[in-house]
Amino acid sequence: MKKPEQILKEWMQAVNEGSLEGLLALYDEKAVLIPTFSNRLLAKPEGIRDYFSKLCGREELSIALHEKTLNIQNVSGPIYAIHGIYCWRFAIAGELLSFEARFSYMVDVERPKPILHHHSSQIPRML
Repeated sequence: MKKPEQILKEWMQAVNEGSLEGLLALYDEKAVLIPTFSNRLLAKPEGIRDYFSKLCGREELSIALHEKTLNIQNVSGPIYAIHGIYCWRFAIAGELLSFEARFSYMVDVERPKPILHHHSSQIPRML
């Protein structure tokens, strides 16, 4: 059984390595992804694959966790909620850009593909 922190670490490592298969191996067949860089709700494996395939193709793709923001809650038994803020980085037209995003995951640490739900959205500007 994995710890929630380990699941997040594996997910971030897969992003930083540009490993599409590594990312997909973490999402349950019925997982829902509300992605950072799309206005669509993805509830099918092929939609999640297509999204990450495009994202993994970005030049200089990386992600870094803001450690102090990490919050993990046990919801019930093997189900955990993971929340926090991370920073995406990738190049567009040769310029390295950063995108701060808040995230939440619902994971089942007993499943081989533990991510059941993942929401990530860019942090809006303050009023």
